[in-house]
Amino acid sequence: MAYFVTGATGFIGRYLVERLLTRGNRVYVLVRPQSMQKFEALREWWGTRGSRVVPIAGDLAEPNLGVSAANIRKLTGKIDHFFHLAAIYDLKASADEQETANVVGTDHAMQFADGVQAGCFHLVSSIAAAGLYKGTFRENMFEEASGLDHPYFRTKHESEALVRSRCKRPWRVYRPGLVVGHSQTGQIDKIDGPYYFFKMIQKLRHALPAWFPLIGVEGGYINLVPVDFVAAAMDHLAHVEGQDGQCFHLIDPRQRRVGEVLNLFARAGHAPTMAFRLDPKLLELIPVAVTASMASYRPLQQMIDTILRDLQIPRDVLQFSNWQTRFDSRGAQRLLEGTDIRVPPLEDYAWRLWDYWERHLDPDLSLDRSLAGAVRGKVVLITGGSSGIGLAAAERCADAGAKVVIVARDMEKLEAARAKIAEHGGTVFTYQCDIADYQACDAFARQVLAEHGGVDVLVNNAGRSIRRSIDLSYDRFHDFERTMQLNYFAVVRLTMALLPSMLERGGHIVNISSIGVLSNAPRFSGYVSSKAAMEAWTRCAAAEFADRGVSFTIINMPLVRTPMIAPTKIYEQMPVATPDEAADMIAEAIIGRPKRIATKLGLAAEVLHLAAPRITEVIMNTAFRMFPDSSSAKGDSSDNKPELAPTKEAVLFASLLRGVHW
Repeated sequence: MAYFVTGATGFIGRYLVERLLTRGNRVYVLVRPQSMQKFEALREWWGTRGSRVVPIAGDLAEPNLGVSAANIRKLTGKIDHFFHLAAIYDLKASADEQETANVVGTDHAMQFADGVQAGCFHLVSSIAAAGLYKGTFRENMFEEASGLDHPYFRTKHESEALVRSRCKRPWRVYRPGLVVGHSQTGQIDKIDGPYYFFKMIQKLRHALPAWFPLIGVEGGYINLVPVDFVAAAMDHLAHVEGQDGQCFHLIDPRQRRVGEVLNLFARAGHAPTMAFRLDPKLLELIPVAVTASMASYRPLQQMIDTILRDLQIPRDVLQFSNWQTRFDSRGAQRLLEGTDIRVPPLEDYAWRLWDYWERHLDPDLSLDRSLAGAVRGKVVLITGGSSGIGLAAAERCADAGAKVVIVARDMEKLEAARAKIAEHGGTVFTYQCDIADYQACDAFARQVLAEHGGVDVLVNNAGRSIRRSIDLSYDRFHDFERTMQLNYFAVVRLTMALLPSMLERGGHIVNISSIGVLSNAPRFSGYVSSKAAMEAWTRCAAAEFADRGVSFTIINMPLVRTPMIAPTKIYEQMPVATPDEAADMIAEAIIGRPKRIATKLGLAAEVLHLAAPRITEVIMNTAFRMFPDSSSAKGDSSDNKPELAPTKEAVLFASLLRGVHW
C-alpha cells in the first residue's frame, strides 16, 4: 500500500507519516526545494523506516502541485491514499497567504490526486470550518457554519467546500480541534492557540506568588487535542472500510471553558490561578451601544494593543476567547471504539506542554540577553563617567563592544578613565564639560552629535548629593539650587538636546535616581527632591514617546561606595553597594529596557509609605535621630574634631536596611 502526503514536514504530518510507515511500503511526500534540508532531518527522525519515504519536488501554489510530468507518470495508479495536510494554521497569517495555501492549495491537491488516479482523498480541515456557530456543530453539518468573517475560518470552510463539491476521487474530511503538543513529550513546532497565553501566565508567575487569587473571565469553549491523538485517529479512520464521504471531528469529547484551561496551564507553570471566573453572559448585559463605543475609543484600543504586544498575544486571538461552538464527535468515537486511541485528560499532560514551551519555544529564549547584544557597535553616553558608578558602567559597556562616550568636569580623572578602558581594548571618547552649565551642556551635545552621528543609549549618571538636615539648611538655599541644577535641569537639558537623534535610532535613556525617592530619606531633602523631579519628568517623557520607539528607565540606585559619599565618614563602617554592583543594575537596564529597576528594599519602602505613611514616618524619624549630621554639615570642618562613630544600634539598623541613605 502506498501513500502520498502533502504537509509531511509540518507538525501533524510528521506524526502521520510515522504511523503510515507501519502500514505501507512507500510514503511519497510533497517537498518544496527550500524544505529539502528539513525533510532530510525528518527522515532521520523517522528512523530506519525513513528510507521508505520518497520526496517529490513540488509546490502547493502551482497547478498539479508543481510536480513534474515524469513524476506524475511514475505515480499514476500507485497511490492508495492521498492525505492533504498542507495548509496555514496561523491566525497571524495574512488573508492572501491563507487563500493561497488553504483554498488554492486544496484545489491543486485535488487536481493532482485525480491526475495520478489516487484512491481516497483525505482532507485535513479544522473545527474552524464551523466558524463561530452558536450551539453544537455535528460531524454531518457543513452549510450551517456561520461567523466566517475571519480569513482563517473562511478559507478552512471554502477548502472543505471544494472537496465536497468538486473532488472526483472518494474523499473523507477530518476536523481536528486546536492541536497542541505530543501528550508524552510535549513537543510542538510553533506557538499557536493556547500557547499565546503562556507568556502572560509566566509573567504572572514572576510577579505574584502561586497562592495569589486572581479574578478572570470564564470565556467560551476551547477544544484541545494532542498531536499524537490526531495522527493516530486519522490513520485508523482512513483505513476503516465504507466511510467515504464522511467527516470526522477529532476533538476532546469533554468540552472545556477557556478559564478552566488557562487555570490548568497556570497550575502547570506554578503561577497564580483565577479563583473567580466571571460568566461571559454578564458581558451581554452591557448595552450594545456602550460596547460599540468602547470598541471605537482609540485610547482604549491603544492601551489594549500595548498590553497585547507586551504579552505577545495577537489581537485576533481575543475574538475567539468567547467561542461558543461545541462539537459532537460521536461518529469518530464510535469507529475508534475497541482501539486504544483516546484523548488523554488535559490534566495528565498539561505540564508536559508547559515544560516543552518554556524550555524550547519561549520567545525570550531567542533574545540576546547579553550586554554585548544590546550595545555592540552602538554609542553609549555616560555622564559622570570618570569615576564611581559612571566609570564602572563605562568599563562594562566598553568591554561589551560599545563606543563609549564619557563626560565629566575633571580632565585628569577623564584621562585616567580613558587609559584604563583603552588598556582593555575598549573604545572610549572623553569630553570635559560641566553639564550644569547650560551653554557648555548645549555645546557638548552638538559636538557629540557632530562627531558620532547620534546617541543610542544615554545614561544620566552625573549627580550631586548633599547630606544635611533641614534644621541646618535655613541659610543654605543654594544647596537646593545646586542639586536641582545638576540632578534635574542638566539631565533634562542634555536629554532634550539628544532626543531628536535618538528618535531615529530607537534610543534608550537610563536615568539614575535614588532609593531615597522611594524611602523618603531624611537629611537628604535637597538630593531626594531633585531626583524626584527627574523621575517625574522621566515618567512624563516616557508617556509622550511610548509610541515612537524611545525607551526610558529609572534606576533607584541604593547607596554606593563612591567618591560622592566619601565626606560622610560614618558610611565607612556601614554596608553599602559597590560600583560594580551598580554597574550590574545599569547593564540590566540597558539589556531589558524595563521602566524601573529598584532593590526589593526600596520597593518595600515605597509600598509601606503608601500603605502606612504614619508608621513609615515614625521609622524614618527614628533613623534620623539615630544618625547624626556630619561635622561638615554643621559647618565645622576643622581636622581636630573627628566625627562621632555610629552606635552599634545604628550599624545594625543600617545593616538590616542595606543601601538606604541615612
